[in-house]
Amino acid sequence: MRLIQVTASRGWRGHEQKIIYLYEAFRDFGYVEDQWIVCTKDSEVHKIAKEKNMQVIGLDFKSEYDLKFAKSLKRIADENKADLVFIHNSQSHTIAVLSSLFYGLKIPLVLCRTLIKRVDTNFFRKWKYNYKGIKRILCITQPVVDELKYAVKDHSKLRIVGILTDINKFKKTEKNGMLHKEFNIPSDHKIIGNVAAFTGFKDHYTWIDTVEILAKTDLKATFVLVGKGVLEDEIKAYVASKGLEDRVVFAGFRKDIPEILPEFDLFLFTSNNEPAGGVILEAYACKVPVVAANAGGIPELVMHNETGFLAEVGNAQDFADKVQTLINDKVLQEKFIKNGYQFLVDNHTKEVIAKEMIDELNDVLENHSN
Repeated sequence: MRLIQVTASRGWRGHEQKIIYLYEAFRDFGYVEDQWIVCTKDSEVHKIAKEKNMQVIGLDFKSEYDLKFAKSLKRIADENKADLVFIHNSQSHTIAVLSSLFYGLKIPLVLCRTLIKRVDTNFFRKWKYNYKGIKRILCITQPVVDELKYAVKDHSKLRIVGILTDINKFKKTEKNGMLHKEFNIPSDHKIIGNVAAFTGFKDHYTWIDTVEILAKTDLKATFVLVGKGVLEDEIKAYVASKGLEDRVVFAGFRKDIPEILPEFDLFLFTSNNEPAGGVILEAYACKVPVVAANAGGIPELVMHNETGFLAEVGNAQDFADKVQTLINDKVLQEKFIKNGYQFLVDNHTKEVIAKEMIDELNDVLENHSN
């Protein structure tokens, strides 16, 4: 297979990391004859792919209706004799459809969908999900499938292929006190943390409400938030309004997550509409016990009382109760750590998910080549 992966994203979150992981896996396991990443010039994907000496082609990107980008995609596919285009975000979905519609891109298109969001809100959006050139839509969890069913007429196109984590990236599993030192956290304080962009569905408000409850107990802990986003200043103001500035650390955007995560004594994840939550798998890889919201695709990753605790969405008291129970029970922590790591190894490694992905792509080629 000669494969093009395409995204118009500029940032760096789960889906962008997935593109890099898949490129590496497809290459290392010999799943493709050749492959290219087509992306926005000077985006994070473009920069990282170049750093890793991947075959990456950066294009100027103006909007999802960028006909120049669409025309270039057709040219790149022709020049490299590509067999299939693997689409990774909504804007590149539109561009790939325009490339097919206006410039004659004839090879099969496969879309990877990672959001829990209705797409039948306008005619064009619904139409592009049913476009004849889109041969399959690979979704990361069942809730993603469920939302797409309102728009996609042919449900047989919808398949579930989970998210992946590169265990080899997370070699550190013992604490060395780096966060205690960096942020002057008292040595006798446990660290309860989260890694998430400051966006609405991550529900940092419930996270802070949970901290407020825990701060009134005898628990010696400091609470660390890693990430950035549009709501960061709003959440900082919320922390200040509750007088929690001395208990909550805003660590900002970090590229050293494999070093930071093992410093957590507990991973607290309050997201209220999470498609999956890849950072939960990273917590498993780092041997950190998890308390997470019973929302979206999270229950497909966290088996309650087996690999972690699930708490009621938006219920800060429930989160706080479960944190208190887990942080004080070493036996339970070890159970969750052991089971969580094994769940990751069995279901969500680069090896497992890359094989599932390539099987789907090969099936499309066998049944839908033009």
